[in-house]
Amino acid sequence: MNILKNYINGVWTESNSKETLNVLNPASQDVLATVPYGADTAKDVMAATVAASKAYNEWRHVPVIKRVQVLYQLKSLIENQIEPLAEIITNESGKTYAESKGEIQRAIENIEVACGTPMLMAGDFIEDIASGIDEMMIRQPVGVCACITPFNFPSMIVFWFLPYAIATGNSFIVKPSEKVPLTMMKIFEFIDQLDIPKGLINLVHGGKESVDAILEHPEIKAISFVGSTPVARYIYSKGTAHGKRVQAQGGAKNPVVVLPDADIEMSTKIIADSVYGCAGQRCLAASTIITVDDHNRTVKEALYETVKGRTTGYGLDQGVDMGPVITAESKTRIEGLIQKGIDEGANVLLDGRETSISGYEKGNFLAPTILENVALDKELIKTEIFGPVMSLISMNTVEEALNFVNSGNYGNMACLFTGSGASARKFRNEANAGNIGINIGVAAPMAQFPFSGWKDSFFGDLHGQGKHAIEFFTQTKVVIERWPKKWSRKF
Repeated sequence: MNILKNYINGVWTESNSKETLNVLNPASQDVLATVPYGADTAKDVMAATVAASKAYNEWRHVPVIKRVQVLYQLKSLIENQIEPLAEIITNESGKTYAESKGEIQRAIENIEVACGTPMLMAGDFIEDIASGIDEMMIRQPVGVCACITPFNFPSMIVFWFLPYAIATGNSFIVKPSEKVPLTMMKIFEFIDQLDIPKGLINLVHGGKESVDAILEHPEIKAISFVGSTPVARYIYSKGTAHGKRVQAQGGAKNPVVVLPDADIEMSTKIIADSVYGCAGQRCLAASTIITVDDHNRTVKEALYETVKGRTTGYGLDQGVDMGPVITAESKTRIEGLIQKGIDEGANVLLDGRETSISGYEKGNFLAPTILENVALDKELIKTEIFGPVMSLISMNTVEEALNFVNSGNYGNMACLFTGSGASARKFRNEANAGNIGINIGVAAPMAQFPFSGWKDSFFGDLHGQGKHAIEFFTQTKVVIERWPKKWSRKF
């Protein structure tokens, strides 16, 4: 099987590294491709950076109106290939075909918003800020930028960053997860058709060595990352130590509070989709479900009935609600955390371990799991599981639930299900999380808004998407001008 190539300086290029990893289909363990890996991939980053730096010096002077025309072209190319692209995503990441198509749509929406860059990056101007003196603030690109992306959204997350960086005049390097490189390979077939300078957008494969080369290279000025909290902290600390702008999205442990006045039928369906969508492998997956004053067990029973009917299997098969987790190691880790919760006193309502799918016996499958009465002072309630596991706990008041929500280390998302506007307002005001959902199970911001995150869920100041992305990929310059021939001391 051929080793995947990098895309550097407008050309498909063999890696300097002879070390490789296999890319596996999580549902079958079939080898889909081999990807470059190891120390020599750092040389690939060096080559990509040289190309990107040269392209930047040309691209930054292209009028912004012309720069966004490239994005319109890219949008059209992706829209014409949604079905084959979604199939690639499903085969390498494990999610269902519908989830893959939804992810691509979110990527397209970010391209659409970035097409508004001529307005979004507009500066400010004040005439006669002093007598005969005008002052303006303009935005200019920062230079060579890079993103390091995770396995769970092979197409979408790159587009939180790439279109904004290009539209604002920067060049760009993409380092996809070595677990899911094929989606970006397909997207770079589209990029190869764009009318852009060679080296403007580059693709390099690899693991930690590639990442460290990106973090250390002096010509790379800004880095965008999405992944686990320990790695996000590493990316942020090392990147900023090398003088770079960094936005690093970390992990999460997302709580959902259900009040007695919530619409139970609607709420349980939405919560189930939130917990088990993408097999729980997303940073906005609901993890801990807190029922308030549910003494009759109404919510618990409704959740059980809703969840037990979900179908696990290969994401391209009909009628499948949830695919496998990404690797055998992930499956083993999640199974260990389930057992840890049981050992800590939790009661098992649904046990998704020991799941086998006919025809895909080697797949990394776990069925939906529900653990009840998870201990509040033990490991499981604090650990990001990143799998199809719901922790169900009960509390007496909304104040008690809010205190619990705000006690955690993470702050990516918190959701409330209620029929009360007053309760909703209190929750959105007091919950310490960057993304708040009211009767919403996945509070994923649309492309016009930043993908927010607080506490250990985000390191940096400006997030991906929308105006935050425009600000991240530009630097402000203040210009003060005087043109009258006669000097005036008036202010």
